[in-house]
Amino acid sequence: MHEQSQNIAYVLINCEIGKEKDVLEQIRNIPGVIEAHLLYGVYDIIVKVTGKDNVEIREMILTKIRRIPGVKRTLTMPVVE
Repeated sequence: MHEQSQNIAYVLINCEIGKEKDVLEQIRNIPGVIEAHLLYGVYDIIVKVTGKDNVEIREMILTKIRRIPGVKRTLTMPVVE
């Protein structure tokens, strides 16, 4: 279980065709990423991230995850409880 002070969010990612494994490998190296897995279906990757607050999580997604070559779209779902 995570400390109360940590916020958690799940991020669903669409990738360019053929880039999924490269994107996954880079995401797994980002500090704050707890888990990252390939999916079948509408989304290609699901990522569980943590940060001290939602601002830190947003910055991680905007400045690290979304800038990885091959990432087309993200959908972020903050955990509320």
